[in-house]
Amino acid sequence: MKLIYAPTSPFVRKVMAVAHETGLAGKLEVEFNPASPLTRDPALVDLNPLGKIPALVLDDGSVLFDSPVICEYLAATAGDTALFPPAGPARWAALTQQALGDGLLDAAIANRYETVPRPADLRWPDWTKAQLAKIAGALDRIEALAPELPDTVTIGTITLGCALGYLDFRYAHLNWREGRPQATAWFAAFDERPSMAATRPREHVA
Repeated sequence: MKLIYAPTSPFVRKVMAVAHETGLAGKLEVEFNPASPLTRDPALVDLNPLGKIPALVLDDGSVLFDSPVICEYLAATAGDTALFPPAGPARWAALTQQALGDGLLDAAIANRYETVPRPADLRWPDWTKAQLAKIAGALDRIEALAPELPDTVTIGTITLGCALGYLDFRYAHLNWREGRPQATAWFAAFDERPSMAATRPREHVA
């Protein structure tokens, strides 16, 4: 299997963390792609018409995208039933936590596109304000959830960990830990898991 990736992407990190947790990391060939919302790479678009990473090319040439689908495929391939629990309260909790983490990341990345590549005179302060409000709301919900987060690793806790790690990587100035001791303590422990330590975001080095 070949994963189209970038080491800065929190959605790629989700996939790689799942690969580590399921013992499949060594079976993934990784291929860097400098995906950008401004420049469509024909090679990537050929695999994923949305032009986004991650994308997973299977041995038969078929392609899966994006992170929720790829993560569930890897868990199923490995026979793992803990990351995506069977139907019932634990499954719905894990999937809702995944949606919360993904939503935080969507807002953070949308705001980054607004404030980094967009020319300063074209930026929309109200857009940034709205995205930061989503991030704050998600962080407050994570703080409330933290005491109840399971000891077992699920797609929900992996996604929340990747979301908080992305804030450390790109939004250190937000100081998200302030006033959120429960989330801070949970993340400090969770981020030391081997799967998380091995996948921390970094800039690509050619």
